[in-house]
Amino acid sequence: MGLFTRETETAPCQVEVSHKFDSLHAHMKFLNGAVIHPGDEVLVHGAPIMAPYGEVVIEDRMATITRASKLEQLWTRMTGDFEFMELCEFSFSEEVSV
Repeated sequence: MGLFTRETETAPCQVEVSHKFDSLHAHMKFLNGAVIHPGDEVLVHGAPIMAPYGEVVIEDRMATITRASKLEQLWTRMTGDFEFMELCEFSFSEEVSV
């Protein structure tokens, strides 16, 4: 992997989608032990997985990992904290609690 070049690889993965009253989530794990680093992109192939209410659906899929260049990794590490702050919601009011 170079300073400006990106590389791609294909990896098997398992996708779990839960649509229950107490748990609404989607998780993906690589079956070959691949690790994602800052700036990398992952594309899971196949049709969207729709779990009916009250069920958990688990499917094996293939994913394409596009590795970030060294420059993109550095930029992601330097700016990641600022982008995280965009997810936070702050509220300020003039009311004083007694």
